[in-house]
Amino acid sequence: MEKKPEFVDRSQVYRTTYARNSKAIGVLWGVFTLCFAIIDVVVFVQPQWMGDTQSSKGTGQFGLWQKCIPNEGGGEPTCTGKLDDFNSFLNMPAIISTVFAGLSMVLVLLCIICMLLFFFCKSSTVFHICGWMQVFSAVCLLVGILVFPVSWDSPEVREVCGPSARIYNLGECGLRWAFFLAVIGVFDAVVLAALALILATRTLKPQVQPEPIYVSNGSVYKGQMNPGFVGDAGSMAGSRKSLNLQPVMLMPHPDHDSYSEFSHHTARSKNSAYRAQYASSVQNFQL
Repeated sequence: MEKKPEFVDRSQVYRTTYARNSKAIGVLWGVFTLCFAIIDVVVFVQPQWMGDTQSSKGTGQFGLWQKCIPNEGGGEPTCTGKLDDFNSFLNMPAIISTVFAGLSMVLVLLCIICMLLFFFCKSSTVFHICGWMQVFSAVCLLVGILVFPVSWDSPEVREVCGPSARIYNLGECGLRWAFFLAVIGVFDAVVLAALALILATRTLKPQVQPEPIYVSNGSVYKGQMNPGFVGDAGSMAGSRKSLNLQPVMLMPHPDHDSYSEFSHHTARSKNSAYRAQYASSVQNFQL
């Protein structure tokens, strides 16, 4: 048995495919946003932004707000530093770098909370909100990364990295994995923000099909035409046939009682004392 060919509207197929793909991309966007939040938190709390190498003068490692250096008596490095005590920071650039990195972390956590708005608001609105949050989060993290090397001009850093350590110069130390993870986080946030803004603007709008227009005898009609009920001489207004007929109004005669038009006239009924003269009970008025 041969299969009958099926005719499918290409625009409908495109809309269905796009809706399916956009949902899949939206799910991936949410997953990678969660990954970026984890990266941001790890970068903020880990004291592994820079540290000693084999050629370093001393032993130690530094983060945004923590420093891990050995005690005066030697031994394993001890990490010190508190977020609520600015005196424990290396210097003012370290405080500024910590503040901006903290703002970046707070923004991405708020972005994850805003994902709950998908159940109450339009997806385009939520993508707009989260996209701009990710933009500001990436900017704040980038500022923290750029300001952090300014904090290397401090006595604690020179004790570990040597006297050549200064602004944007590590001396005998080297960068650690947390610094590179922060750089990756910036690029991740930029890509996620761009993807969110694209998903916010590329929403499907309901497609309105225009009504067909028919022209007959110089007249224009809109609506659906059923040609099975229309002849060549008839015009269409919707699905009703328009005929060239004048309307007629039927009015009863005002002076006589009405009676059946189908009753027969007889001599007896005509001469009856109880009946008036016969006349047409209905008058036709043509408008």
